[in-house]
Amino acid sequence: MATLPEALVATQSPVEVLKTEVLSANWYVLRKITFRLRKRDGTWETQSREAYDRGNGATILPYDPIRRTVIVTRQFRLPTFVNGNDSGMLIETCAGLLDHENPWQCIARELREETGFELHNARKVMEAYMSPGSVTEILHFFVAEYTPAQRASAGGGVEEEDIEVLELTIEEAQAKVASGEIRDGKTIMLLQYAALNIFGARPPLNARSVSNEPCPRNRA
Repeated sequence: MATLPEALVATQSPVEVLKTEVLSANWYVLRKITFRLRKRDGTWETQSREAYDRGNGATILPYDPIRRTVIVTRQFRLPTFVNGNDSGMLIETCAGLLDHENPWQCIARELREETGFELHNARKVMEAYMSPGSVTEILHFFVAEYTPAQRASAGGGVEEEDIEVLELTIEEAQAKVASGEIRDGKTIMLLQYAALNIFGARPPLNARSVSNEPCPRNRA
């Protein structure tokens, strides 16, 4: 195919969608898209790819800067089980899909449902495509300072969810990343952000685990 004139290349979109087919809409939507892509040399090539649309999402890492702790969760994730995770259990930051909410509303709700914490000071620190080769999702990343007294309920999730709430020191969390016990991408990204931008290099405190029981209101 002949190279397009430079003036046309400069103004024309580098992608032309030729055909879109819905392959599955059982849970979310899987589409096969046939398109023309302009390559760097100006020539065009026809390609087909599949894209899974599950909407956009948000995730949050609550942190206590005084005790140097973070709140994460542990739950069963089927895709990890079928790809080498023998137990299927995954330690990860609280997260959920936006649905019809904005990212701040979504993450406040998910945090309350999954961990029992009522936090309204979430701060967005980044956003990222998490699996751009096949999934359309953009994930919004948040952090929020917490105290144990802000845990209003046991959490644990809703409907079929069975979520364990964990409190770890940042050092313990980083050690679990290094050992492979934490292998979730969004969680590793937020822990790295917290280590670099929140906790610094102060001496560690002892870690303690958190059961699915609400914190007493009078705890500091």
